[in-house]
Amino acid sequence: MTLSRLRVRLTLWYAGTFAFILLVLGAGLFLSISTQVSRRIDSSLTEATAAIARATHDLEAERAAGEAADAVEELRIPDRDLYLFDGTGKPITPPQAADWIADAAHAAAASGRTNAQQISQDGRHWRLHAERFSAQSAARYVAVAVAERPNLREQYAGLIGIFGTAALAALILVATGGFLLARQSTVPIERSMEQMQRFMADAAHELRTPVTILRSRTEIALSHSRDPESDAATFRAIEREADRLGGIVGDLLTLVRADAGERKVVRGALYLDDVASQAVSSARALAERKGVALVVGSFDEAQTAGDAELIERLILIVLDNAIKYTPAGGQVRLDVIAQNGKRSVVVSDTGIGIPPDQLPRIFERFYRGEHARSHAEGSGLGLPIARWIADLHGARLAVSSGANGTRVEIDFPPGRVRLP
Repeated sequence: MTLSRLRVRLTLWYAGTFAFILLVLGAGLFLSISTQVSRRIDSSLTEATAAIARATHDLEAERAAGEAADAVEELRIPDRDLYLFDGTGKPITPPQAADWIADAAHAAAASGRTNAQQISQDGRHWRLHAERFSAQSAARYVAVAVAERPNLREQYAGLIGIFGTAALAALILVATGGFLLARQSTVPIERSMEQMQRFMADAAHELRTPVTILRSRTEIALSHSRDPESDAATFRAIEREADRLGGIVGDLLTLVRADAGERKVVRGALYLDDVASQAVSSARALAERKGVALVVGSFDEAQTAGDAELIERLILIVLDNAIKYTPAGGQVRLDVIAQNGKRSVVVSDTGIGIPPDQLPRIFERFYRGEHARSHAEGSGLGLPIARWIADLHGARLAVSSGANGTRVEIDFPPGRVRLP
């Protein structure tokens, strides 16, 4: 799956999730309003039937007093239709009632109370509450109250329109923000993929050269008749390229294990001067072959903590680079300094130096400037490994260079440090 398709899918997922939330929220809001309206209507209908019962009591009292008995007829409640039935379900006031209202009155006369609803031919919704009661004369009546249930879509059309418009605007904003967020979140993935592609391309390029040389040497040796002196030179060349190839593969494995966190670190107290002395011993043979003087300067006792094997490799990488890029007759100097709370290893040389525009890139994997390529072989993996080791130990690796050579300073934290 390409990154563009991944971004589109993430954006659609964000927008779909938000649309679903809005849909559930809108449906829940509409259902809540509908339930509240129904409850209020039912409550008002119950109050209306109670008012009919009170008016009926007043009606009987008026009759008993010989007064005009019109308490029920005069009872008016806005937006409510009121009916009074006798105990058998026959309408009293008004004298006529719709069939579904009369059926509800009969049901209330039998059961005590009932609720009903009806949809008229013109689409209007009606709700009804009927309740049986007894007057002071012990006569039974049924009070019925009817109300039209408002159409929520019509009544709240403006509110629904505003909600829909706001929801659409919010959905557009979420989709836009989701796309920007998806693009931002995939930037590290894109960068990692680019680095991986560049890493693979550089690795293939670096491995291709020794492999090509090995194959060429082998083909040449096979195409000629056997000659001990010529064969010995060919085998030495093959051995050199095999060693170089093994070194590149070893460095690649080191970086892969470093990225995966698989390299175990043996923690312990150590002295930088002892570790540096071992690194100098390992690098001295290379310096002698190159005709470079390897000089040990200040050698203070400097205690720190970490993996002695890794720190020795770090120092050896720096020494190897210094010797490699210093012409014959030049000098490489190593100092171990413990002062002002710092524990430092300093390697300085009188080599070819590093152009200022290339200094920021020297820790990139496989990076080798044109100046360096023309003076010595290499894979461009040594300094990235050195940076990884330094970071692992909380050390600062600083490089400065000029026309008179290069200076590398490695500052370690004093005392014991906690390593991952």
